[in-house]
Amino acid sequence: MPPKKSEESKLEKLKKEYKKIQEKYSLPSFEELNEDFGIEKTYETETDLLIREIRKIVSEKPYNYLRFVETLINPVNAPMSILSIAKTIGLDEKNKLAEVYKKLVKQEVALISTDIDFSEEREAEFIKNTYALWRGIKKEFSDVLKTMEKNWETKTEGNGRRYFG
Repeated sequence: MPPKKSEESKLEKLKKEYKKIQEKYSLPSFEELNEDFGIEKTYETETDLLIREIRKIVSEKPYNYLRFVETLINPVNAPMSILSIAKTIGLDEKNKLAEVYKKLVKQEVALISTDIDFSEEREAEFIKNTYALWRGIKKEFSDVLKTMEKNWETKTEGNGRRYFG
């Protein structure tokens, strides 16, 4: 179903407002942030602090990946799906994930600091840093996922036994 005319105009208005912030703080383009973080959903929120709303959306992805990596590295009390995935990871992948984890934790601390004391400049800096971080760790995640997919069949079913019996 095509978007309604009013939704199109809200999105265009959002892009124009973002452009002002982008130019002021040398942020990535709307399209770049939208592709990686889905910032277009901020058009649904009426706010005087657009940069804060964008920062909130940008911070969701690293937070979710942090929890995922944390569970893979330390699968205590993890769901069975995570345990079966964790079995496909070798030492090299665990080391890569540990490095990614450190970067994500550091960014999580930066998020808390940014969230506690509002400053447009700090919000912009957080967005830029998170974008750069994400661009840097995407390749590492992709490499680990490829190995997991490659090892999936051999480590989960290749030995004739299944995890649950």
